[in-house]
This record gives sequence, C-alpha cells and structure tokens, in this order.
Amino acid sequence: MDVDLSALPVPPDESFDALVGLRRLEITAERARGEVPVRREIMQPWGLVHGGVYASVAESLASWATAMAVIPGGDLAVGQSNHTHFLRPISAGTIHALATRRHRGRTSWVWDVDITDDEGRLCATSRVTIAVRPREERGSASAQPR
Repeated sequence: MDVDLSALPVPPDESFDALVGLRRLEITAERARGEVPVRREIMQPWGLVHGGVYASVAESLASWATAMAVIPGGDLAVGQSNHTHFLRPISAGTIHALATRRHRGRTSWVWDVDITDDEGRLCATSRVTIAVRPREERGSASAQPR
C-alpha cells in the first residue's frame, strides 16, 4: 500500500506515536503489527506501563491500517471507539501488538488488538472501531461551517 504521507499536517515522526515510541512493523488492510520499547516515560508511578499506552497503540495500529487502505479512494480514517481490557502488567522489555481486522464496512472498520510481552503472554486486548469518512479539502465550501 503506497500512500503519499507528505501532505499530513503532522509528520509521523513528530506525532503522538513517535512520542510513545511506536514502531510500525507491518501495515496491511487485514492486520497491523507494532512494538514499543518500555521506558520510564511511558510508565505510571508504580513502575508499570501506563494503560493509556496500550489503548493508544491499539488505536494507532487500527487507524494506520484502515487509513492506508481507504486514503487512495479519497477517504480518511479516525478513531470512533476503543475498549481496552488490561490483563497483565508489563514493566520491562518490549510491548508487542497485533491488530486483526474483524469487519470492513463502508463507514467503519472493527479491529481486535492483542498486546503481549516478550514472553508472548497476553497483557491487554482492545476492540477498536475506526470511522471511515470522506476526506474534505481544507477551505473548500463543504468544509466551511454553515
């Protein structure tokens, strides 16, 4: 999936994903894989990875995979819902995430995301819905408030 990202308002290497440390390893219309090295800045004060990191990684991977598939057709992808369940803490090593598409609709895609630790143990699961909307050019008549 070759998509020109040069027109994005925030380059990926300057985005929230970069702040968290998300490395996208695989992005397709069916699945997405990524990882985040654990470091102090993404932990809560008790030495565990903050739950928001798991939710963010899940939404980012689902958003990227959906976006890469729908942008060529003139649409964009934005997070609509994210339900993350925390099962086991991670405090060191690498966070591994695998997003698997469950539904590909005209206006929304649904993804299941498994978050694991270095030993392959399931640490969190997410169900993420990504809304698919027509991309409107900024400044166009349709983008102006009525």
